[in-house]
Amino acid sequence: MDIIAVGIDVSKDRLDVAVRPSGEAFAVERNAAGLDRLVNRLRELSPQIVALEATGGFETVAAASLGAAGLPVVVVNPAQIRAFAKALGQRAKTDPIDAAVIAKFAEATRPEPRPLPDDATQLLADLIARRRQIVDMMAAEGQRERRITDKRLKRSIARLRKALEKELAEIDNEIDDSVRGSPAWREKEDLLASVPGIGAIIARTLIAELPELGTLNRKQIAALAGLAPFTRQSGQWRGRSFIGGGRTSVRTALFMGALVAMRHNPVLKVFFERLRAAGKPKMVALIAVARKLLTILNAILRDRRPWQTA
Repeated sequence: MDIIAVGIDVSKDRLDVAVRPSGEAFAVERNAAGLDRLVNRLRELSPQIVALEATGGFETVAAASLGAAGLPVVVVNPAQIRAFAKALGQRAKTDPIDAAVIAKFAEATRPEPRPLPDDATQLLADLIARRRQIVDMMAAEGQRERRITDKRLKRSIARLRKALEKELAEIDNEIDDSVRGSPAWREKEDLLASVPGIGAIIARTLIAELPELGTLNRKQIAALAGLAPFTRQSGQWRGRSFIGGGRTSVRTALFMGALVAMRHNPVLKVFFERLRAAGKPKMVALIAVARKLLTILNAILRDRRPWQTA
């Protein structure tokens, strides 16, 4: 059964739109007037899927506007679009061509639209992202300090690190106020933090950047986090499975939780040791721990029951 699929290539100043299977193509400015025109046209078309490629944050306003209008929006992974274009033999690259490829991808794969985060959840996600940026800047300054010997430069780095530490404390306070000000988030944080290996920062990262947690099955949530294993096999040849895609910040947070959990979580510690005793490489075992940890967290939010050792 044919569907109407829309692909939108987002750039700083405009949105290029392609419609399948009609082949219609047009562009609007990425401003309020342009978004209004886009919403009105798409309402006339009644598409089953509207796909936008994640483009460094430029897609956020467009996706929010379309979602608020009740259109079935999904933000797709750029790596998937590039791989799809390569499979089609599409080497030329312009904004209209990219929109057409996104529309073909949506038509072929039919990704499931999911509700967009509300304003409060988006703000929390932005605060978490900003915290991550500040921590990265502090780590970079620490690396520079270890490489230089000049006292003036060391004092410059010390001043900057002090300012970053102050900014980090303010961001942490804002995050704490946001989470503690929402009864639903506070309950989620308490449930997630009941699992040994999950602290406040990891719990809040999951709340902000994986709002689907607790609403999907274990395979779906693993795929969103980029922890679902992909197998390479052809005939009798079988390559190693690998992970990829998904939400990098979520996967990073889960890896940090897994590193703690494999030492201090009684269930996951035994699980990790059993994998190592079976000859699994340490990184393979760590990925398995992170995936099992995610499965546990998903079940805890689904059932709204805290961690129990027995």
